[in-house]
Amino acid sequence: MKKILTQYGIITLACAVYALAFNWCFQANTLNVGGFTGAAQIIHYFFPRLPVGTVTLVLNVPLFLLGWRKIGPRLLVASLYATAVSSVMIDVLARLHTFTPMDPILAVLYGGVLMGAACGAMMLQSATTGGTELAARLLKLRFERVSIGKLCLAIDVTITLLYALIFRDLTRALYGTVAMYFISIMMDKMVYGGNAAKVAIIISPQYEAITQGLLELDRGVTLLHGTGGFSGEDKQVILCAFSRGQIVTVKRLVREKDKDAFMIVYDAHEILGEGFGVYTPGGL
Repeated sequence: MKKILTQYGIITLACAVYALAFNWCFQANTLNVGGFTGAAQIIHYFFPRLPVGTVTLVLNVPLFLLGWRKIGPRLLVASLYATAVSSVMIDVLARLHTFTPMDPILAVLYGGVLMGAACGAMMLQSATTGGTELAARLLKLRFERVSIGKLCLAIDVTITLLYALIFRDLTRALYGTVAMYFISIMMDKMVYGGNAAKVAIIISPQYEAITQGLLELDRGVTLLHGTGGFSGEDKQVILCAFSRGQIVTVKRLVREKDKDAFMIVYDAHEILGEGFGVYTPGGL
């Protein structure tokens, strides 16, 4: 029960941030954010009496019916809650306060970061606001190699181009496209950031001492067999993955054991396995 309450508490907070970002940064500046919310903006323009949040909720119904069969009820229930709450919050906030337009660049930056963080937080809690995020979840079942943020970006850009054609306002559409880029980047940071790490490749005659030191840091180590291209000598190559917070510790350890050790450290977008993330089919 505590886990469920925490999950839905985070979803509710994310919905509030989502509604704030939409009303403050996008709706007030007539910027299209793509997806079903962007489609609802277009419908609201022609039919002002239809609230954006309500139209978004109605448009999501067919997608949720498909999601029930393809993804399962657990995600669907949380997403139904997130979609309903975010839609209601958008309409309620619009009635309570009228936001004044701001500089479009600031709207793009603030809106992109806030909305991307909100969508990413919902996805981490197995929920989406429907529309783009749910469609991206469904598409990811087929295109597993594409990140969730890039799938959302592709869908949103399509809606924004439609917006540009209908209103013949290329400038606003370009602003919206930039905002969606920031949203996709922030979503990927939120969704994959926890699994991002560092990987080190270390070549040293003192590989045994370095390996022992890494094991004492509770890091897994794999020894690879290598051959020097110039010398032709056999070498042991250390492969080790570790969290970003351990980079200084690892570099200091290697330097203490062998100040002339050859070491390559690079970013790993995502690491799966013991001590890191776990892969689930159809997951993020």
